[in-house]
Amino acid sequence: MANVVVVGAQWGDEGKGKIVDWLSVAADVVVRFQGGHNAGHTLVVDGKTYKLALLPSGIVRPGKLSVIGNGVVLDPHHLIDEIEKIRALGVEVTPNNLKIAENVPLILALHRELDAFRESADFGGVKIGTTKRGIGPAYEDKVGRRAIRLMDLAEPESLDGKIARLLAHHEPLRRGMGLPAPTAAAVKDELMAAAPKVLPYMAPTFELLDRLRRAGKRILFEGAQGALLDVDHGTYPYVTSSNTVAAAAATGSGLGPRAIGYVLGIAKAYTTRVGGGPFPTELDNEVGRRIGQRGAEFGTNTGRPRRCGWFDAVLTRQTVKTSGIDGVALTKLDILDGFETLEVCSRYRLDGEEIDYLPASQAAQARVEPIYETIEGWSAVTSGARSWADLPAQAVKYVRRIEELIGAPVALLSTSPKREDTILVHDPFQD
Repeated sequence: MANVVVVGAQWGDEGKGKIVDWLSVAADVVVRFQGGHNAGHTLVVDGKTYKLALLPSGIVRPGKLSVIGNGVVLDPHHLIDEIEKIRALGVEVTPNNLKIAENVPLILALHRELDAFRESADFGGVKIGTTKRGIGPAYEDKVGRRAIRLMDLAEPESLDGKIARLLAHHEPLRRGMGLPAPTAAAVKDELMAAAPKVLPYMAPTFELLDRLRRAGKRILFEGAQGALLDVDHGTYPYVTSSNTVAAAAATGSGLGPRAIGYVLGIAKAYTTRVGGGPFPTELDNEVGRRIGQRGAEFGTNTGRPRRCGWFDAVLTRQTVKTSGIDGVALTKLDILDGFETLEVCSRYRLDGEEIDYLPASQAAQARVEPIYETIEGWSAVTSGARSWADLPAQAVKYVRRIEELIGAPVALLSTSPKREDTILVHDPFQD
């Protein structure tokens, strides 16, 4: 049995929530290993819709252990609200089925305020298109060695010194931006208000996960965003503030790389992106709007419309390499029903020359032009298909060509948001 890492193979929003939920039937543990509450997962179970941001997708399945790993940045007040909302839908959330790493860094109000200021103010900086939820500033404090972590809430007598260290950075920064400086008392009050509700979930999760792994339990690692938003391997600077590639599952959970067995990349049958940054196959026309409307391409948590375009095999092929993807779950094939022809980007043209990767240079990324292959579409309906036999021949040809171009097989095929509308080609847990 292989432990499985699920990563987005594009810019996020590929339908990871449904796939993780589908795979969690065979998993014993579901671990969220990076990101914050800026990335949402929508699950549709028995006609009921669940929208998650911080909670691992396995939380909706009884008998599964969900873990929020140390690679996540945690907004404690958002977590409290999310737990209450999911409980109201009949989902059990207790310290028995949810564990949070004791060393997870916390997102505070000052992080959200700084994030929002940077995105809205005109001071000459790059506007990344963040969700303004404090994710980036919280990661900055983590690597700056001044973060407040979950374990600190259990030691209130030592909080004052840690808050002073944090504010020694933020006070002059905010003065330079013309923002009022937060008081130590306000920060402490914010933390202590959340402490009694989040501390019961705290655990040394690295030790727990290692023990479960050695006992033969199947672990499913769930990331947020997509590999093209990785702070190292993505379209920098239009990226998130953490590593989103598969290797981050090890560091973000406290397990070694040998704990990872199979890497499953999630990719839409087309391409979308939220926020700023390069997007070679973007369709700023009626076709792009048609894809967006049919695919309900709006952010789970923000409601922001997503930019839409044709499938970019160059980018997905690159992600296959940077994440070591063994197989792909291709989602939203049904959205392409009824198109007479489809385009797939197989290479780029840069300054008159053909290339087969996205260069790291920000200027070059803005200049690349897609080179398309035209593939015949299909008029039959693929929505709800649960076997290859249910698919029109041209849809099968489209999937097979994508496999050839990205250099990885399709392990699962999703034909609607419903968990049962999934075609299994290869079970990642049986690698």
